[in-house]
Amino acid sequence: MSETLVPASADLAVQDAESSAPVTPLAPATPRSQPPDRPPREPLLARHWPGPAAVGPVPLAAAAGAGVLAAGLVPWGRVGLGWLLAGLAVCAATAAGVRFAGDGPTTAPARRWESLAWGATALVLLAVGGLRAAEWLFGLCLFAAAAATVLAVTGGRTVRGLALGALLVPVAAWRGTAWAYRGTDTLRGRVRPTVRVVPTIAITALVLLVFGALLASADAAFSRLLGNAVPRLDAGSLLGWTLRFAAAAALVLAAVFLRRSRPTVDKPRPVRDRGIRLVEWAAPVGALVALFAGFVGVQLTVLFGGASYVLGPDGPTYAEHARGGFWQLLAVTALTLLVIGVAAWVAPRRTAVERACLRGLLGALAALTLLIVASALFRMYTYQEAYGFTRLRVLVSVVELWLGLVFVLVLVAGVRLRAGWLPRAVVATGVVAVLALAALNPDRFIAERNLDRWAHGGQLDVSYLASLSADAAPALVCLPEPERREALAGIRASLADAPEGWRDANLSRAIARDLLDGDAACQR
Repeated sequence: MSETLVPASADLAVQDAESSAPVTPLAPATPRSQPPDRPPREPLLARHWPGPAAVGPVPLAAAAGAGVLAAGLVPWGRVGLGWLLAGLAVCAATAAGVRFAGDGPTTAPARRWESLAWGATALVLLAVGGLRAAEWLFGLCLFAAAAATVLAVTGGRTVRGLALGALLVPVAAWRGTAWAYRGTDTLRGRVRPTVRVVPTIAITALVLLVFGALLASADAAFSRLLGNAVPRLDAGSLLGWTLRFAAAAALVLAAVFLRRSRPTVDKPRPVRDRGIRLVEWAAPVGALVALFAGFVGVQLTVLFGGASYVLGPDGPTYAEHARGGFWQLLAVTALTLLVIGVAAWVAPRRTAVERACLRGLLGALAALTLLIVASALFRMYTYQEAYGFTRLRVLVSVVELWLGLVFVLVLVAGVRLRAGWLPRAVVATGVVAVLALAALNPDRFIAERNLDRWAHGGQLDVSYLASLSADAAPALVCLPEPERREALAGIRASLADAPEGWRDANLSRAIARDLLDGDAACQR
């Protein structure tokens, strides 16, 4: 028995010794390729465009308020006064957001006045919706207002700055939403936790719905007033409200974000020697100048012959002379702008000879292109006198006039070889061209010119006149019957589609409604 107890006690002693011996923990295995710990890197956009440091609740509240107002003010599917009112709401919300956004840099005073000027221009363009009824014209005004808004919030001056600024606006809307949402932490801290926000809003809505329905059923006048103030709710209306709210709120947040942390879109770049010699750029440009000079000098009859050339025995038809020739010359005008821009970018200017050649060749090219612009405009005018005026023909004539003005600006910039102001001037003249087109009232102008042409023995396309907007009503009432009834049928149908409220109030539609309801006589 002792033989069995001794080994057992010995084993216990050995186990106690092992348990009391210190144990050295093993170090965790680390791969040799693992780099040392580094701080997390910021995204590339955040490093180059950090954005404003401080954030407050006002930008988010202002954006939400502008979104609600725009959703209720902008007419769905029609042009009207609501577009201007929504634009004013967006401008006011942007100003409040910039003022109370928190600490951070703002734009310089000189740029501030430029931003205000471009913002006012955008509002003037939106005001066209309350004056003119032509939807295609207001579409151009919306596009020009968007360009003016981009210049107001980004301040680009060069071609690179203008293009980069247009791309930064949607990026700023995305980043500005996240930036402003961080301000809700402060807003939530100020709200007492005992206030139940959601139940309060739900009960308020229920009370207004029940009592508003009862009062509306009790009085017809109050029912009409309530119907004008509260639009009908269905799937389409809800989708429209959501889209308008999101667009206006995102625009406000983008504008506040850009005004508080405007990135450098016009980074100055040193003039580099691109290794282009004088003959390498002067040869193709000089050849183009010679070609233009020969075209203008030799074919003066083709360019400016007019009806005598077209109606001659060997002359082309009006369509061949005016329509095809106009589009060809319009393409020449646009391509020449590209040639001048590339030549001015690559041409060296180290010596006086190089600068003189640059001024002379580009100036001659721009001057000859002005003659081509005049020829294109004359061709289109001749074509319209022969076949009538349309929206497309008037629009492309305005575009050609604007291109001619751009070439005049190029000539002015080439005198001193300084064109830092030219990109913004080109955009400004484009905006002015759109405003001039709106002031012309193109639908009424088209109707009046076609009526004058008809009075002098030309043909009248009554079906095309019936497709014009209510802007043309004062001219179309001058037609005799039955042409008058047929030409005004489209305007009557458009006015009877839906009742007009204060959101879609429009001066041209109001005038047309008075003329048609009162059976007014010709006012020309």
